[in-house]
Amino acid sequence: MAKGLQGFLWTMLLLFCTIQELGAWAMHTAVEGPGLGQPGDPALLAGGRVKRGWVWNQFFVVEEYTGTEPLYVGKIHSDSDEGDGSIKYTISGEGAGTIFLIDEITGDIHATERLDREQKTFYTLRAQARDRQTDQLLEPESEFIIKVQDINDSEPRFLEGPYIGSVAELSPIGTSVMQVMASDADDPTYGSSARVVYSVLEGEQHFTVDSKTGVIRTAVADLDRETQDRYEVVIRATDMAGQLGGLSGSTTVTIVVTDVNDNPPRFPQKMYQFSIVETAPVGTAVGRVKAEDSDVGENTDMTYQVKDEEGVEMFKVTTDSNTQEAVITVQKPLDYESKKVHTVVVEALNKFVDPRFVDLGTFRDQTIVRVSVLDVDEPPEFRPPSNLMEVQEDAHVGSVVGVVTALDPDTANHPVRYAIDRSTDAERIFDIDANTGAIVTGKVLDRETAGWHNITVLAMEADNHSQVSRASLRIRILDVNDNPPELATPYEAAVCEDAKPGQLIQTISVVDRDEPQSGHRFYFTLAPEATNNHHFSLLDIKDNTAAVHTQRMGFNRQEQDVYLLPILVVDSGPPALSSTGTLTIHVCGCDSDGAIQSCNSTAYVVSATLSPGALIALLVCILILVVLVLLILTLKRHHKSHLTSEDDEDMRDNVIKYNDEGGGEQDTEAYDMSALRSLYDFSEIKGGDGGGGPGEGGPSGNLASELHVLPQWVQSPDLDFSMFRDYIRKKVEQADEDLSVPPYDSFQTYAFEGSDSPMPSLSSINTWSSGSEQDFSYLGGWGPRFRQLAALYAGRRGEEDSEES
Repeated sequence: MAKGLQGFLWTMLLLFCTIQELGAWAMHTAVEGPGLGQPGDPALLAGGRVKRGWVWNQFFVVEEYTGTEPLYVGKIHSDSDEGDGSIKYTISGEGAGTIFLIDEITGDIHATERLDREQKTFYTLRAQARDRQTDQLLEPESEFIIKVQDINDSEPRFLEGPYIGSVAELSPIGTSVMQVMASDADDPTYGSSARVVYSVLEGEQHFTVDSKTGVIRTAVADLDRETQDRYEVVIRATDMAGQLGGLSGSTTVTIVVTDVNDNPPRFPQKMYQFSIVETAPVGTAVGRVKAEDSDVGENTDMTYQVKDEEGVEMFKVTTDSNTQEAVITVQKPLDYESKKVHTVVVEALNKFVDPRFVDLGTFRDQTIVRVSVLDVDEPPEFRPPSNLMEVQEDAHVGSVVGVVTALDPDTANHPVRYAIDRSTDAERIFDIDANTGAIVTGKVLDRETAGWHNITVLAMEADNHSQVSRASLRIRILDVNDNPPELATPYEAAVCEDAKPGQLIQTISVVDRDEPQSGHRFYFTLAPEATNNHHFSLLDIKDNTAAVHTQRMGFNRQEQDVYLLPILVVDSGPPALSSTGTLTIHVCGCDSDGAIQSCNSTAYVVSATLSPGALIALLVCILILVVLVLLILTLKRHHKSHLTSEDDEDMRDNVIKYNDEGGGEQDTEAYDMSALRSLYDFSEIKGGDGGGGPGEGGPSGNLASELHVLPQWVQSPDLDFSMFRDYIRKKVEQADEDLSVPPYDSFQTYAFEGSDSPMPSLSSINTWSSGSEQDFSYLGGWGPRFRQLAALYAGRRGEEDSEES
């Protein structure tokens, strides 16, 4: 049927093109227009007659032609053609000679290949009409277009796929999900080949599509993500506006149903049971429970809370943000003996509630958690937990200070034994009865030595000493009046010789180591042995101080320079205790203003002659002297250690610079020549080429004798150097075996010379030949250091002159 339909379409299209061509030909034969000529063209004749030109209409060719014969496109014709074949028609341009062929005589154009409008919609060519004999242009070259006529040969295609959309669950009917668009390559301006309509092939139960726009919408209102979270919808696009014979294409659209918070949390169980030991510390986790939520993402976030009063007091519930679990922890200490089972009501509720779905029900759920407390063997507990006791400091050894009590909290109620942690009572001042817990004194107490004692009492089960409890106990020592009052300091006072009666000499106060609860109250009076005293009087000021005044006119240092005044001090008790202190009074000389000038006491003299500033200056001077002495001693010690270290150093590393100048050859005091000469047995060279002998007098004779006794560095065949060779060899072996010596070359100096050198001596001592003509008289002007040298060379010069003469 499809082939028959296609043949019918081809027949209709050919018929249409034929009718169009016949109409163009009829128009050409009916009206002879000006052709393609333009004003001013050579085709315009001088008499005003227009030359005939090209005659044709627009050409069309149907695409996808499948016939065996070339497809007729149209005819080009010149109005100058008389039909005698004298005009030759040619074409050039796109497809000329390959796709399009022209009959040179008739001007008929045929298409020889199958064309596709979707690839190329038109072809531009140029036509020429020439004289067949002369090949001259009869008409100007003209351009024409062949359009490829569209047929419905391209189906709609979805170019932007794959398509993925989303829609929230429980969305109302008609909610837009997404839009799909198909593209048709056919000509949208010709017919309905490119007019596309949309429809749903699969998934029409849940979604619809707008036939013109391609917008996909929901078709139902009860989309449930928990039931199905993904749909595959097939959308079809058909051209020809959906008419029969139109082509179609399809695509698959994936629609994801997103979650909304439409499900409340639900505990899988209505009761949970946990157990925990009664000794578990506060904060210990009892267990975890979790409410299930069918939603996903943040819609599953929830919080937990304890709803009953008992549970709120004993337990705490927190939410684990990673697992969304309820963590139940201990909030108060547990006691198996008090309550063995606790019931906790835990409620779970969503953190984010969607107000659109509140009518679906409450978004919370509850469960019961039973916590069983397990009994453990606990140490004894002190009751009551008082930690303060008091005892008088005069209590006898063995007196009871107090009693501590501890009980076993377990059901068995084991007997308890007591002890004192001796690390807190190393001096064993207190003891405790192991059975009763009575604390007694173990030594005599003294509040003035230690007013408080902190000890640790241990309570343990009689048959299980590992179960131990500790209690800190503070024992306060109560004061009793067992210390008499004493003068605050050994008072010393001074009185002027010209003092008047009633003059204040000294105000005294006392100290008492006791601390009565009512406070101190002291009474002052003169001791009985001072009752006959007529020199001084004592006045009790009633504020725990007393004042001493003179009782007569004037004192004389020559008669008595010191007075000792005994003072009796009594406290308020009970019992009342007293002590006698002595006030020393010195008689001093004073000036007219009453300022003390001198006393017989050394202390007063020192204080009068040396001021505090002078004492400070004296101390500073002494300190400076001590520092200088220490600095000198340190420098000497450092110098000695430096010299010692230099002596111990390897002599090979020492290069000593003296930077001084010798006194010349006659200076024999700088070096001990005998020490050098004693090392060798030198032979003296006697005789010479010239000069006097040893017995000759004068300068020349002395010079010769001096030259003869100088050592000549010539090895004697009789000398034995084996001792030095052995010495050197030992030194070399020691240096090679010493691993601590750094690997560096060293310069060794030894006190002997090797064998003879083949070269003669370079010294100027033996160069006293007559060949020298140098004048050494200028040496006399070089100063006293060269005076001896000038005399030597001047003598030699005179001797040479005498020999020559």
